[in-house]
Amino acid sequence: MMVGSAVSRKIRVAALVLLSLTLLCAMGGCKKKPALVVKPPVETTETVEVPPPPEPVLWPFTGLESADASAVLNRPISVKIENSALARPQMGLNHADVIYETIAEGGITRFNLIFQSDIPKEIGPVRSARLSDMWIVPQYGNGLFFYSGSNSQVSKRIKKHKLANLSHGKVGTAMYHRVSFRHAPHNLYLDLNKAYKTAKKKKFAVVEDATIPGLTFGESVHSSEVTATSVTIPFSANFKMKWSWDAEKAVYKRSTNGKKQTDAIDKSRVTATNVVVLWAKYTKQGKKDPAGNGTYDINLGGEGKCAVFRDGKRIDGTWKADRSAPPKFYDETSTEVTLNPGRTWFEVPPTDIKIKSK
Repeated sequence: MMVGSAVSRKIRVAALVLLSLTLLCAMGGCKKKPALVVKPPVETTETVEVPPPPEPVLWPFTGLESADASAVLNRPISVKIENSALARPQMGLNHADVIYETIAEGGITRFNLIFQSDIPKEIGPVRSARLSDMWIVPQYGNGLFFYSGSNSQVSKRIKKHKLANLSHGKVGTAMYHRVSFRHAPHNLYLDLNKAYKTAKKKKFAVVEDATIPGLTFGESVHSSEVTATSVTIPFSANFKMKWSWDAEKAVYKRSTNGKKQTDAIDKSRVTATNVVVLWAKYTKQGKKDPAGNGTYDINLGGEGKCAVFRDGKRIDGTWKADRSAPPKFYDETSTEVTLNPGRTWFEVPPTDIKIKSK
């Protein structure tokens, strides 16, 4: 009987414990922990501003990119080169940024070459200055002017317009030399790689303080443009220039009096990316050359007729210019005509000369 009573007490105690636990759970003493909820991370889109690449620095007279941003401030170089039969092939034509061709006297043409982006070591033959240079040199950054001789009228104008005179008479053998493979006066050549060093010695600035005004480059969209894959400019009976469009190389190739014209530096064909015909007023002057031919004053300021040849097309219009910057061109709707980046050749015939294009 004692054993049974003991067992019975244990059962009662266990039952009481169980009941107590049940009551505690019922009263919230043993609540289950809530399930852990893992929320996905909130995606945030952060805008990171990437600065645009810097604008390319372009040469003012070719519109091509310069690898050296400071070089575009180098003072341009202007050189007077002859174009008689005894002077061809000349050195340096395919290195100039811009070339002007005008009549000197007797129907013979002469060049003014503007260098800045590509300066060759040697060029020539160098000849005398003309009144047309009083417009050309100032328009192209008032460049350092290299030439050989001038009549008294031209010399006075050079002083009047304060051109940087680095002529043969001023510089001498520091830059100029005579070659043995040509006869005088067609044998004077120029060491152009010494241009800036010599200019410094002569107290001329060789770097500009501000951007040099240049030609205008861009796409061509003109309702008046017509296909023209060649153009002939008859300056005189013995000086007829022809440019032919090479679509594969995207350049115009030059011929003089029916013969291909080349650059003596590497015997390459003379080419231009753009050919611009500027009709200008020629006024005969009292001064004459040694052969008795009268010289001209050529007005390259104000405005006149022009024909722009680019991309194998012709766009007729008007040119406008003063001495502060290169000329600008406008079509019949007064929309500016732009050039293709590259070398530009200006043909400057008198107003009564008719060109032929096809």
